[in-house]
Amino acid sequence: MLTNRIAAYFSGFLVIGLLSTSVLAEPERIAPEEGQGGTAQEIVSKLEMLHYNKIKIGDEMSENLWNEYIDALDPTKSYFLASDIDEFRAWEAEMDDQLRAGDVTAGFSIYNRFRLRMGDRLDNILSQLEKGLPAYDFSREETLELDREESQWPNSISAADELWRKRLKSSILNLRLTGKTDEEIQDLLVRRYKGQKKRLEQQKSDDVFELYMNSLTRLYDPHSNYLSPRSLENFNMSMSLSLEGIGAVLQADEEYTKVARLVHGGPADRTGKIKPNDKIVGVGQDKEGEMVDVVGWRLDDVVDLIRGKAGTYVRLETIPTGGDGTHKTILIKRSKVKLEDQAAKKAVFEFSDGSKSYKIGVINLPTFYIDFDAYRRRDPNYKSTTRDVARLLSELKEEKVDGIILDLRNNGGGSLQEATMLTDLFIDQGPVVQIRHANEQISRHNRSRSRAMYRGPLMVLINRLSASASEIFAGAIQDYNRGLVVGNQSFGKGTVQTMAPLKEGQLKITQSKFYRVSGDSTQHAGVKPDIDMPQLIDAENVGESAYDTALPWDRIHAVPHAKYFNLKMLIPNLITKHNKRTETDPDFVFLRDQFKFDAERADKKYVSLNESTRENERKSVNQRLLDMENRRRKAKGLEPYENFEAYEESESEEVANIGGPVEIKLEKDPILNEAGYIMADFIGLADKASKAPPQVANF
Repeated sequence: MLTNRIAAYFSGFLVIGLLSTSVLAEPERIAPEEGQGGTAQEIVSKLEMLHYNKIKIGDEMSENLWNEYIDALDPTKSYFLASDIDEFRAWEAEMDDQLRAGDVTAGFSIYNRFRLRMGDRLDNILSQLEKGLPAYDFSREETLELDREESQWPNSISAADELWRKRLKSSILNLRLTGKTDEEIQDLLVRRYKGQKKRLEQQKSDDVFELYMNSLTRLYDPHSNYLSPRSLENFNMSMSLSLEGIGAVLQADEEYTKVARLVHGGPADRTGKIKPNDKIVGVGQDKEGEMVDVVGWRLDDVVDLIRGKAGTYVRLETIPTGGDGTHKTILIKRSKVKLEDQAAKKAVFEFSDGSKSYKIGVINLPTFYIDFDAYRRRDPNYKSTTRDVARLLSELKEEKVDGIILDLRNNGGGSLQEATMLTDLFIDQGPVVQIRHANEQISRHNRSRSRAMYRGPLMVLINRLSASASEIFAGAIQDYNRGLVVGNQSFGKGTVQTMAPLKEGQLKITQSKFYRVSGDSTQHAGVKPDIDMPQLIDAENVGESAYDTALPWDRIHAVPHAKYFNLKMLIPNLITKHNKRTETDPDFVFLRDQFKFDAERADKKYVSLNESTRENERKSVNQRLLDMENRRRKAKGLEPYENFEAYEESESEEVANIGGPVEIKLEKDPILNEAGYIMADFIGLADKASKAPPQVANF
């Protein structure tokens, strides 16, 4: 499970630091500013009164806050000493009373000790590195623990020194394995730690206060956050600017910059090489520019480095999620993610069920969008999801398609209004979603049209990154038995947040929860498909269930709704045909092997600090990746790659050729291709059973 550390996401504050054997030199302490105590009281009051959970802040919450705040500062239990933690226990049952009184002393005192430990160790490490790299024995058999969540804080200075000796040795070894010389490694690490020290010294009272307050909001749920005035401005700016670079939303995670999500159809997404939770450790300009180490950088500084003129290249050095720490370099061609790139698109393909061919229309929908400004101006040509999809449906009618697939993979949501209105196009009447509010009142969103625009065979394609509004639409289609839902269990983001103004900053607070017409919440559980596809994203680490404090799944009363077709009669046969078809399909064999391989690497608890062992592991990983790809290529009649370098070079060439509008291509998308065959089977089986839905001609 992922620890819910999102306080730092908005300010770009990165938790970094090292312990030291030297005498602690007291740096200038960061003190609370006037007004922060009052803001803390406001936050406590609004959380208790307005949050969906209705949790009162008492002694139990104080203990949880104490744990959460220390975990936010020291998630790897590497920075504080055990004696520090014992000293902090004096505040364990006092934080609730302090916050009610407008006293934030505990948060600042704990942070100042953390800052003290960090600064001293950074000085110590820099003094070593400036004399040259430590003379580590890379032939020695020893390991570094990768996940210290269950470990204890060092109980002595010598224990802390040993931990950080291994961490520094691992950093040097990682860089050696990328081909860097000792001089280059020394220069890079000196710049890295000097940068960390500079950013440590730049931390201000607002940063500490925000970190402390967000440790409190996370106890309510992972989507409630406090944003200081400066942080709110920086967050809005960085999120909008990030779309002009590589189409990725980034967040701070300890000393790293992590990929939170990819914008569907954006430059990063189209490489196919970056996944949510990948860590960015270096940024290089163009194809040959110097790779700048960004470990320990502020989030906004990393975003600035990644951004650039459309058409130029940027290289990202990443640590893939679930791996063993091996670095990977990805070439991305920058471009601006335009509204038209996010708009619904269509394509038509032919698929056969073995006895008859069918024309299947595919509508790709990256997000639920609406041009609010044009809508408010009453512009008759305003752009929206529903209007665009309605136009595409009309065009598909003219093309006489036999069925339609609505592709919502990687669609993170958007406008609730558009999700509701889109359902209008496919069902005749009835409720679409229920919303239970913090006051326990339930409201229902109904469709408004008298008749559906499209009444033919329908499939909704989802994956783990289909969230929020996507889940509302897919859930409604499934509950009404209006069409098949195919893919992977969706994200499970079934809560609604509103912004509550404060005297200083704003509080984003969860106040409502989505429920399907069946009464089931989409929260936590998401939407489960009728037919599963191979999992490409680890649901353990991505999705609502990966957050420790996510609101639970529950259900309320169902509301009366129609059942369109007897899909349960057809689904078992469709699954049998799907399994038989994909059992030996080269692309599906590759996808299953890839997921299995990633899961094996993610299970590693320790990494070797022996250079020969690590080099052999790297070669083994590369060889296995090459073997998987070549098995796929041979089975498809393609020429295999001679070596891993040729494989990497081919992928880089594909990235370099990316440009222009996003196209729907079956040859690059085995999941969509198989969905087409499932749709053909669906239509054929329904015809044979004399249960076929009305055809597209009956729009």
